[in-house]
Amino acid sequence: MSKIQDLIDELCPDGIVYKPIEKVAKIKNGRDYKHLNSGRYPVYGSGGVMTHVDYFIYDKVSVLIPRKGSLGNVYYQKDPFWVVDTIFYTQIDESQIIPKYFYHVLIKAKLAEYNQAGGVPSLTQKVLNKIKIPVPPLEVQKEIVRILDRFTLLEAELEAELEARRKQYAHYRDSLLFSDKIKYNYLNLSEVGVISTGKTPSKLESSAWSEGINFVTPSDIRNGQKYISSSERTVDKEWVFNKNWKVVKDNSILVTCIGADMGKAVIPTQESVFNQQINSIEVSDNVDIEYLYYWLVSRREYMLRLGRKNGSTMPILNKTNFSKIVVNLPELWLQRKISKQISVFDALVNDISSGLPAEIAARRKQYEYYRDQLLTFKELESASA
Repeated sequence: MSKIQDLIDELCPDGIVYKPIEKVAKIKNGRDYKHLNSGRYPVYGSGGVMTHVDYFIYDKVSVLIPRKGSLGNVYYQKDPFWVVDTIFYTQIDESQIIPKYFYHVLIKAKLAEYNQAGGVPSLTQKVLNKIKIPVPPLEVQKEIVRILDRFTLLEAELEAELEARRKQYAHYRDSLLFSDKIKYNYLNLSEVGVISTGKTPSKLESSAWSEGINFVTPSDIRNGQKYISSSERTVDKEWVFNKNWKVVKDNSILVTCIGADMGKAVIPTQESVFNQQINSIEVSDNVDIEYLYYWLVSRREYMLRLGRKNGSTMPILNKTNFSKIVVNLPELWLQRKISKQISVFDALVNDISSGLPAEIAARRKQYEYYRDQLLTFKELESASA
């Protein structure tokens, strides 16, 4: 930290130049990949890597910025890649800005706050291009990257260890949920509960957006999260009542049904409404909610495949197709026994209050703290972008 301050005092004592993104990088659109064959180059959507193909859209270091969907997911990619039309890639002017520094700056920028849509969250090139970011001398950028990379490297090592444990857990979970020794009833999801699709209040309806009940979107749900008690945004309870919107609580499961984040599931513990990227299942009395939750989590890849069948670069699983998914249900007492067994191992790999998840969360908070400190500068008043 002191070395950075020394560099700033020496190289830019009067402040740091802030520039709009368009001055340091060109934002480029992604394209469909369906005409390509399988290969080694990753295909990115707003939720991450979707598949691998035999050709690349860009072969230089780039920072990938979601255009639609999970706007907070910024990616640093140093190897050749392809991107679909739900995410932008950037051609970075490395004479002005180090790509990894650009990546850290964009994470700090909280791009989700620049959402331009009332439905599926969206960003435009016009908005992104005008966002001003600090561009200190390259020596300062390099030192900031060196410090922040120490945090991200340690987190990556912990994530790799946790991923190995999660694979072991998934194998154990699936062996309990799909056993050839159990007699099952096979039912459509519509037969095990009432299914509803969410909505989003218009931005013009300012009375809707106030302190009240949770308004859950996919970005509120992290992978492996079993329960949700709060959300980033809330809506007025009386407004929801007057609109006769579906309100769910602890007898329901929320499942994301659009984009690469499709298939995330969570059980709300507080009264909640949800947006149109989510379907809810109000579970019947003859179904153990935790069994169905674990079953849905286990079928995430299957739901993604279903969503991609419509030929879109944005996988979508509408209410009709979601309702037709077939679930295997043993007797209720056995559902409860299985869910109890799974929950013990689930806590080991997903409970953020203990073990590796807690350590990763602590490292992430450290990174966020130092990132925000290191990337906060006095702006050079006389600078012109």
